[in-house]
Amino acid sequence: MKKLFFIFLGFAFLSAGAQTVDEVIQKYAANLGGLEAFTKIKTAKMSGTFSAQGNDLPMTIRVINDKACRTDLDFSGTSVIRVYNNGKGWTQSPFGGSPVPREATTTELNDFRPQCRLASPLMDYKSRGHQVELAGQEDTEGVKAFKIKLINKDDGRTTYYYIKTDDYTLIKTSTGREINGQTATLEVLYSDLKEINGAKFFMTRMQKMNGEIFQTTKFSTIELNVPIDEKIFDMPK
Repeated sequence: MKKLFFIFLGFAFLSAGAQTVDEVIQKYAANLGGLEAFTKIKTAKMSGTFSAQGNDLPMTIRVINDKACRTDLDFSGTSVIRVYNNGKGWTQSPFGGSPVPREATTTELNDFRPQCRLASPLMDYKSRGHQVELAGQEDTEGVKAFKIKLINKDDGRTTYYYIKTDDYTLIKTSTGREINGQTATLEVLYSDLKEINGAKFFMTRMQKMNGEIFQTTKFSTIELNVPIDEKIFDMPK
């Protein structure tokens, strides 16, 4: 009887501790300040440093929430620019074969678009039509994490979100990307969480390609609801 009692008790404990994907996402969103805190933001200006291949480049990102975004990198006086504007976009990169502005490709638009949405795709996945599922738990970066699979409605890409089981903080994301005709695993590790006007932002984001660190973004300041001239998103003619 005692053995049966402990088996039943253990089963009850496991059942009570199980969580649905929506419960995990709700707690994850609450930890960041809640979806409403992000939807209230109209604009954002993020300044910091982009580090890659031994170079530390000044970087500025300007966002009109859920509509447009522009990233500017300064490489010794030479500008590298990426822009998304309500379904269209353009880029200029003298080091990437685009010394003058050109229209962004479909793949580039898919890369640029998420930066224009200040809220995580998980937070409002239902309204955006994305698909999610809880893919269990894993030990990652030395901690136990929920693993959530998200299939993006806009481009069909699959991204895995790893969220700590103890405080529901995002640790990293992982997705597959086609680069030079080959599939690579791109990971983004998040750290230095900072609250700004009720919403929380990760000030440091380290990117790995197939397990190797290849670039890091560090924001020094994030300003919310600042004036932004929408003309900066227009491609020069």
